[in-house]
Amino acid sequence: MSKQRYFFLVLILGTLTALSPFSIDMYLPAFQDIARALHTTPSQVGQSLSSFFIGLATGQLIYGPLMDRFGRKRPLYFGLSLYIVASVGCFLSTSVEMLIIIRAFQAIGSCAAGVASVAMVRDIFPVKDNAKVFALLFLVLGASPLIAPTTGSYLADAFGWQSVFIVLLSIAVLILVAVIFTLPESYEPDASYSLKPGPIINNFLQVIREPQFYTYAIAGSIAFCGLFAYVAGSPLVFMGVFHLSKKGYGLLFAGLSVGFVGANQVNSLLIKRFKSEQIVRAALTTQVILGILFWIGTLNGWYGLAGVITMTFLVLSCIGLTNPNTSALSMAPFSKNAGVASALLGTMQLGLGAAASFAVSIFSDKSAMPMAGIMAVSSVIALTVLLTGRRNIVNKIEVDAAAPVGASH
Repeated sequence: MSKQRYFFLVLILGTLTALSPFSIDMYLPAFQDIARALHTTPSQVGQSLSSFFIGLATGQLIYGPLMDRFGRKRPLYFGLSLYIVASVGCFLSTSVEMLIIIRAFQAIGSCAAGVASVAMVRDIFPVKDNAKVFALLFLVLGASPLIAPTTGSYLADAFGWQSVFIVLLSIAVLILVAVIFTLPESYEPDASYSLKPGPIINNFLQVIREPQFYTYAIAGSIAFCGLFAYVAGSPLVFMGVFHLSKKGYGLLFAGLSVGFVGANQVNSLLIKRFKSEQIVRAALTTQVILGILFWIGTLNGWYGLAGVITMTFLVLSCIGLTNPNTSALSMAPFSKNAGVASALLGTMQLGLGAAASFAVSIFSDKSAMPMAGIMAVSSVIALTVLLTGRRNIVNKIEVDAAAPVGASH
């Protein structure tokens, strides 16, 4: 595979991966505007974020089997089309309840892009390159927290909160056109793959019984809850507690995300010298220490605005190192069932993320305590799962991303 072709595939897969995060990040600065327009509170608007995560988690289980049966592109076409229709419903919403429901359908549409991109990494690239490709996808994905909140704040100020969803609709249309005309089908439809409930459940069970999958998928997903706690809690903490403006919050969100995105790229260098498993253990251990310090410090009032920003940045950096490696390690054992494995991985990440974001909105107490607490607890549980589960892995498939970018397959 040529370097030019390699770059193009990573770019378009990264764009697919970024659709859901853009849908999350772009409307965060508009929480207070949406609350005023729909005669509700910012915490209730935050429940539309939770419904989005629930829709993403549910959609994973739908698209996984469909993509193993019909190929990757046909279900992707359906998902992107559903996303476009739901985006229209979002900017036409007249109540917070309507917005909460339609955001769930928007998420079900967008998660087709996420499932397809992860499965296509496994289809197109050698296993030894998967961790590196996932890290490169996160580089494209990094455009979301760097661009989306700031863009959303300016859109909301200039044109109203509805304009955010109009822009998201336009992005989805462009992605759909690019997928139709430029992205190759990476997995031929398999007529032998049954869509009856029994065989589908059996395929899911085959994946989840694999010790390498459940160990790294569960540990990585629980650790990832810290990111969802940050996304859900940051508008309430930085705009509600520290009284930052929409634009100020958008810029801060972008700055904090440098930790997460930057760590993903540092990972590309680290995996040339260390195994993915070594990086996961070290990053999770550090995340536990930082998470506990963040929680204890918040409980005792040690941190002002600068302290909260610093601790959040450090925890996000650890998550940025953990996630691409746990994703690659959990997907490594699969080829035929890559779509199902991708769906289960996404469901775990997003289902737990939905619970984390819902907890932040429910336990909001005008402090950083809910956000810091979930970051700490999820880190401790994730490390415990990793250390316990890895004992059950007998024939671990290693992930080595040291191969050159232009490697063929």
